[in-house]
Amino acid sequence: MEAGTKMQSPEKETRLEISTMSVQSVPTFPLRSTDEKAIPFIGFGTAEYPFGASRDTLKETIIEAFKLGYRHFDTAAVYQSEQPLGEAISDALRLGIIKSRDELFITSKLWCSDAHHDLVLPALHKTLKNLKLEYVDLYLIHWPLSLKPGKPEFPFKKEDMVPMDIKSVWEAMEECNDIGLTKSIGVSNFSCKKLENLLSSARIPPAVNQVEMSPMWQQKKLRKFCEEKGIVVEAYSPLGARGTAWGTNQVMECDVLKEIAQAKGKSVAQVCLRWAYEQGVCVIVKSFNKERMKQNLDIFDWRLSDDELLKISQLPQCKGYPALDFVSDDGPFKSLQEFWDGEI
Repeated sequence: MEAGTKMQSPEKETRLEISTMSVQSVPTFPLRSTDEKAIPFIGFGTAEYPFGASRDTLKETIIEAFKLGYRHFDTAAVYQSEQPLGEAISDALRLGIIKSRDELFITSKLWCSDAHHDLVLPALHKTLKNLKLEYVDLYLIHWPLSLKPGKPEFPFKKEDMVPMDIKSVWEAMEECNDIGLTKSIGVSNFSCKKLENLLSSARIPPAVNQVEMSPMWQQKKLRKFCEEKGIVVEAYSPLGARGTAWGTNQVMECDVLKEIAQAKGKSVAQVCLRWAYEQGVCVIVKSFNKERMKQNLDIFDWRLSDDELLKISQLPQCKGYPALDFVSDDGPFKSLQEFWDGEI
C-alpha cells in the first residue's frame, strides 16, 4: 500500500497487499519518510494509568513481548515508560532475543509542556537518553495544544493550558527529522481541520495521525481525509481501553461483536483487531497478560466476511475518551466541539 492510496470501505473492500516482516510475520505499512521504513501493523502499548503504575514489572513484560514477536513499541514522555522500554531493548539485544536495533520500530511522543519551538529538541534528546537509543522511528505531537513549560504530567492544571503555535512547533519537529533523531514525524489526536492547518505550512507532512479508533468509534471522516493526504492512521484504544481512566466497556460488551467472535471461534479483541487490519490502519494494543498478548498477534490467517464487516460498519458510534481534560472556559478550547472541530 503506497502512501496516499485510498482504502476501500468494508462494503467494497479488496484485500490489502501489505508486505510481511520475516521476524514475526506481522504485516507492515510503508510510511512517507526519507528512508521509507515500514511501520508494523500491531504496536505494543506501554501506557498504564496511573502512569508509571507498572514501572517495576514493565521491563520483563516488554521482554516477553519481544519473545512473542512484537517489534513495534509505543511510548511517550508522559507515560513514564521510556526508561523501562530502553532497559528492555538493551537486555533483549544483549541476550540475543532481538538481533539488532533495525528490527524495532519505536514511537514516542512530545508532551504538551514541551510543545514549544525551543523545547522540542531537548525533549527528544531526553526521550532518547531514557530509551538508550540514537533515534526513534516515529516522534509524535501528543495533543494539539501546549502547556506552560514544566515536567510532563497528567492530569495537569487547566490554567496551564495555552494555545499551540503549531507552525513553530512543527518546524522544530522537522529539524529533529532533518538531523536523524527521528526517522518520521507525526501527530496524535488531530482533527481534519487541525491537520489541514498543519499541512498548509508543513515542509515535511505528518506521516502518522494516532487517534482513538475502534468499532464503536470508527473515525470514517478522519480516515478518508488521511487516506487522501497520504497519512497513516494509527488507532489507540482499539478495544475500548476498558479498565483505564479514559476507557469504556462499550467495545468488549458489544453484542454484535460478541456474536461475530462466537461464530468465528475468536475473542472479541481479535475481531476488533482484525476489523482494524481490514480498514488499513495500524493499532496500538496494550495487554500485560501473556496469553492475551499472544492472542492479539493471532489475527492474520483468517478474515471477516462481507456481512460481518457490514454489521460492524453499522454500529452506533460513541467516542470513549472525549478529552474533557483539555477543555476549559479560560483555555484555548472552550468546548469539546471546538477541540475536535465538530468531529465528536
